[in-house]
Amino acid sequence: MEGRDEDVRVGANRFEERQPIGTAAQTQIAAKDYREPAPAPLVEAGELRSWSFYRAGIAEFVATFLFLYVTILTVMGVAKSPNKCNTVGVQGIAWAFGGMIFALVYCTAGISGGHINPAVTFGLLLARKLSLTRAIFYIIMQCLGAISGAAVVKAFENAQFVTVGGGANTINAGYSKTAGLGAEIMGTFLLVYTVFSATDAKRNARDSHVPMLAPLPIGFAVFLVHLATIPITGTGINPARSLGAALVYNRHQAWHDHWVFWAGPLIGAALAALYHQTVIRAIPFKSR
Repeated sequence: MEGRDEDVRVGANRFEERQPIGTAAQTQIAAKDYREPAPAPLVEAGELRSWSFYRAGIAEFVATFLFLYVTILTVMGVAKSPNKCNTVGVQGIAWAFGGMIFALVYCTAGISGGHINPAVTFGLLLARKLSLTRAIFYIIMQCLGAISGAAVVKAFENAQFVTVGGGANTINAGYSKTAGLGAEIMGTFLLVYTVFSATDAKRNARDSHVPMLAPLPIGFAVFLVHLATIPITGTGINPARSLGAALVYNRHQAWHDHWVFWAGPLIGAALAALYHQTVIRAIPFKSR
């Protein structure tokens, strides 16, 4: 076994991983030659002197701004219509959220990583994919972008914005806080798990024969989660999105259960990071 690259070395797992049928020889070489990158430092002061650091933060701000602008307008269009058959409906709302994430992740992935969500940033931080310095900066810029996007919608349609609730997330009638929290945890788990899987560098090296556009599964995960949880919480799974709409709308109902839309996504992101790093990638069990 000397010199062999193993994912896991434990007594119960004595068999090497099999390559998928039809995998090309160059793909096997790419996977064999893959080396796990070093964990990001907790604090990287040098980032603060780099223009790329601030450019990435600006990209997160603009992406989250556009995300809130389009999605809140979509939600308002459905909410204010007396006849839902004349609107895009719940499916259209889900497509708006998923489609915007697909487009914006595609646009910003090469600049900031295309997080557009504090829960995603938090999950990647726990997995040591970025520094604490960068994570804090991203989350601040995401929240500011979300607030600005919601504020522009309100400036354009103030009366309608107030009448239909400003797109703010609330736990809908008939559901408990526990149900709302559970929906947010599970929805964010699916999203962040998809992010880890779609951007896994080792998986991309191993499966390089299979073309993969990472924003596509991420956007599709957002779409599916919205279909499932819009009836429960309106679907948060993004603390910046929930904060921006709540702060600009600023009514009691928007703040009453607001903690659910932070606690749920952060817990879900942490569980997804733990699952991916410990079970899927088996980082703690890698041979030294």
